[in-house]
Amino acid sequence: MYFIQKSFLFLTIIFCSLTSIQAQNIAINEAPEVKSVMERYAANNRMNESMPGWRIQLQSTTDRRKMESTRQEFMSKFPYMLVDFQHTPPHYKLRTGAFQTKLEAMRILYQIKEEIPGAYTTKDIISRRELVN
Repeated sequence: MYFIQKSFLFLTIIFCSLTSIQAQNIAINEAPEVKSVMERYAANNRMNESMPGWRIQLQSTTDRRKMESTRQEFMSKFPYMLVDFQHTPPHYKLRTGAFQTKLEAMRILYQIKEEIPGAYTTKDIISRRELVN
């Protein structure tokens, strides 16, 4: 009886293995409408230059001179990073970087916080060309 159970188990395993090997040849037939929609979606993504992303905000102030001073200080300590400001009256927002994920921004933020402790990450619409690697 024990031999029959073992033989049955062995044959079952071999049968399942052969079946799974043959089942890996899968052909996907998609409707022409679906293919057309997917091609338009891909083309639209290639043309769209902007995307949601993350930046590091160094400062938000109503004093332009204070913002310019922080900008110069940042540029001297991090010459490889581009820095820009947005003026949304009455505030000047000093920002740097363009990151796809918050995790990428946080990696740089820890370095910046050593010099500018008030810096933090913020969501923004970024250009694909601006992305920091």
